[in-house]
Amino acid sequence: MPGIVVMGAQWGDEGKGKATDQLGDRIDYCVRYSGGNNAGHTIVVGGEKYVLHLLPSGILNPNAVPVLGNGVVIDLDVLYAELEALQVRGADVQHPQISASAHIITSYHRTLDKLTERFLGKAKIGTTGRGVGPAYSDKVNRIGIRVQDLFDESILAKKVEAALDQKNQLLAKVYNRRAVDPVQVTEHLLSYADRLRPHVIDTSRVLNDALDEGKVVLFEGAQAHHLDVDHGTYPYVTSSSPSAAGACVGSGVGPTRIDRVVGVVKAFTTRVGEGPMPTELHDEDGERLRTIGGEFGATTGRPRRCGWFDALVVEAAARTNAMTDVFLTKLDILGGWEKIPVCVAYDVDGVRHDRLPYSQSDFHHATPVYELLEGWTEDISGCRTFEELPEATRRYVLRLEELIGTRISGIGVGPGREQSIMRHDLL
Repeated sequence: MPGIVVMGAQWGDEGKGKATDQLGDRIDYCVRYSGGNNAGHTIVVGGEKYVLHLLPSGILNPNAVPVLGNGVVIDLDVLYAELEALQVRGADVQHPQISASAHIITSYHRTLDKLTERFLGKAKIGTTGRGVGPAYSDKVNRIGIRVQDLFDESILAKKVEAALDQKNQLLAKVYNRRAVDPVQVTEHLLSYADRLRPHVIDTSRVLNDALDEGKVVLFEGAQAHHLDVDHGTYPYVTSSSPSAAGACVGSGVGPTRIDRVVGVVKAFTTRVGEGPMPTELHDEDGERLRTIGGEFGATTGRPRRCGWFDALVVEAAARTNAMTDVFLTKLDILGGWEKIPVCVAYDVDGVRHDRLPYSQSDFHHATPVYELLEGWTEDISGCRTFEELPEATRRYVLRLEELIGTRISGIGVGPGREQSIMRHDLL
C-alpha cells in the first residue's frame, strides 16, 4: 500500500485537511513532517469546526495513528493544550507518537521570534511569533533541544545553559531585555517528561515497518511549497521544508517509499505575511474573496491577502514536487463573477514569462497576464459529481488542469467533509 504526501502548492491555507479527510478510514498513519504550531489546518466534521495548529489533521480519524516526525518543532505547551481542547469537545483522539529526534520550541525561542520581528521593522518577514524560526536556527547551529533530551536531566540542563549562553547576551545587550533563567526553562521542560515518555518512538523504524506491512502512511505537510526555505519566495518563507522531499527527511523514510504526491490548491490565491504575490487584489474583488471565503489566518487571525488563481505558481510547485494529483478547494467561493481572471503568464519589464521566473527580483516585479474565463451563478455546494457542475465551472476546472499540467482529482465545493467531488481516487 502507498506512502502518500499531501502538501500545499501555493502559500499555505489551501485546505490540506480537507484532502486528508477524503482518504477517510483507509489511513493507518498520519504524519506531520515539518513546521510547528505556525501552521493552521481547519476541518469541518458534522458541522463542527476544528482548527489544528501542531497536530496532524488525521488525528480526527480514530483509525489512524497520528505521528509528529523528526522534522517538526514542538511547543509542548501547545501540544497538550490542543489535545485537551479536542478531548473537552468530545473528540476521540489518540496521543500522537513523537519522534525522539524532534526539536522543542522553548520560551526563549518565542521571545526571540517576537523581538527579532519587531527589530526588523519594515523589513520583517511576517512570522507568527511562535518561536519556530529560532528553534530551527538552533537545530542548524547544533544547540537545539530534542525530545529525547528530556529523559536525561543532566544533559538537558547543560544543553539549555549552552543555548542561553549567547542568547542572554543578545537579550540584554541588544534588545535590552532581562536574561532567561536556564534553571526555570529546564524545570518547565522536565515537567513534561513523564507524559511524553510512553509516546516517544523511532519514527523511521515504525513508519518503514508499517509500509513493509502494506499499511497506508499519509505524510501531511504544513505551510506550502512556496514557503519552503529552499524553493519558496526567499526570504519570505518558513524555516523548514514543506515540500514533498521534506516528507522523507522529516520522517525518516526513503524517497522510493512515496507513491503519490497530492498538491492542494485553492481555486484562487491567498497569502499571509510579507513577500511578493503577483495576482494580489487591492479592490472590491479582493475584499469579496476574503469575506465570502472567510480568509483569515487560522493561527494568527490576520486577514489573508487575496487574488486570482496564479497558474505559474501552481505549475512550478507541481513540477518541483512531481505531483501526481491536485485537490482543488473552495471552488464554490468563485460563484457570482461574470468573468473570472486566471493568471497565465507574467510581464516583467516588457518581457513575457510563461513560467515562474527563477529570479526573485523578476518575480517581485511581475505583472500578471490574465485570461478571462466564463463565470457561473449557480450554487455548486450540493454537487457531488463533476457532471453535476455547471458547464462554465467544468470548463474552469479543465482549463486550470491544462495550465498546471497535473490532473485535478478532487474538488472542494464547501467547507463540510462531505462537500467534495472525487474525479480520481487519491489512493
